[in-house]
Amino acid sequence: MADNQNKTLVNRLVELGEREATVLEHDALRVIIDDQGGMIPELSGIRGKSRINAHWQPWFRSNSPRPYNDAEHGSFWKGNLLYHIAGSFPCAPNFGPGHFIEGLTMPPHGWTANQKWQFINNGIDEETGTAWALSSMRAPAGGRMPLSFRKIDALIPGQPVHYSSLEITNSGGVDLEINCGWHNTLGAPFLQSDCRISAAAKRWTSAPLGGEFDTTARLNPGAEFSSLSSAPLHQGGKIDLSRVPGPIGYTDFVTGLIPSSAPLGWSALLNPFLKLAYLCFFTGPGNGAEDDIILRFNDLWMQYGGRPFTPWAPYEGGTDLTYCLGTENAVAAYANGLEYARRTRQLMGAPVTALIPAGRTRTLRYGVLFAPYDGNALDDGIQSIETEESLLICKGKHDSSRFTADPAFGVLKKIQTKLADSR
Repeated sequence: MADNQNKTLVNRLVELGEREATVLEHDALRVIIDDQGGMIPELSGIRGKSRINAHWQPWFRSNSPRPYNDAEHGSFWKGNLLYHIAGSFPCAPNFGPGHFIEGLTMPPHGWTANQKWQFINNGIDEETGTAWALSSMRAPAGGRMPLSFRKIDALIPGQPVHYSSLEITNSGGVDLEINCGWHNTLGAPFLQSDCRISAAAKRWTSAPLGGEFDTTARLNPGAEFSSLSSAPLHQGGKIDLSRVPGPIGYTDFVTGLIPSSAPLGWSALLNPFLKLAYLCFFTGPGNGAEDDIILRFNDLWMQYGGRPFTPWAPYEGGTDLTYCLGTENAVAAYANGLEYARRTRQLMGAPVTALIPAGRTRTLRYGVLFAPYDGNALDDGIQSIETEESLLICKGKHDSSRFTADPAFGVLKKIQTKLADSR
């Protein structure tokens, strides 16, 4: 289905591993969204006669149409998530490892990243020319988390942005505290040595001891620092995390607190060689409405070759062949899971769970921009972002770049209302 005047397209296809997917496309951007786990293996823009994909395509991702079976696949992939993982995906109601909670076995990064989404419909909005796709999911039966999920993916003509809304409804009689996040993961050829990481956070901490980074990290565990440019190393000294290295044999995780007054939350990777910006943005703590899920933290998963075990390496003790960067954003306690977050309550003074009241719905609205920028304005990263009605103004050290976007999510909200009315 296409709108020739606005050059938007929405269609269904079958991609690698016979995974059913939706493709949204216009002149500036192509997005492929799998039904399985909501994985987004491709978010690409035109580059010369070809395209460049910003998203991570794991070398170990299964290309088999056979569903994950723990007895057959578990020794290598370690779980369903890694059998299917690619690019970015929504995480709810868990952000972190699998565990038992509320009478259910909670998978890593939650049901939204592991179960198959039910495709409902797609189309092009007559008023705005926006291409959209709608899908849904329910929590497994038998536990004490009666949650349901509705997801809208959308492309607005003239904007190099993939928009998503994730509605989470609690149909039970008890309020539920959950984790929620978006796991954006970038890979080559967009990710290169000396790319620049930027984020809204003004206060950071590295992952504490007792988790998956104990044996892979170069950073001092559980250490707070004020800037990505001065992160403390385990062996002493400091490192500038804002400059991406090549594969160096370490895997680290840091989380940054987005200021409570920030109207917009955001994180970004800038490639100064390709002059390309990848920017995640979402409603900030200072601008939240009653129905918003607010992501309080920027999370960086720096997978630079520190995991000499499968599936990151081809065999146990082998060379980690996996080079990627997670520019993730979440309301969670590090990436340690929902049960840990409920016990921890706060991190750096901010809540690490989102409340879904009994009988109510809350929504995460999220945008991912992938676009070229002119000159050298963002070569050293983004210092701050200002918004106008249809603009994101990204300020570098010496100049700024402007991107056409909808930072208030006005179009997405209208489409969400229209689709709700059509239930």
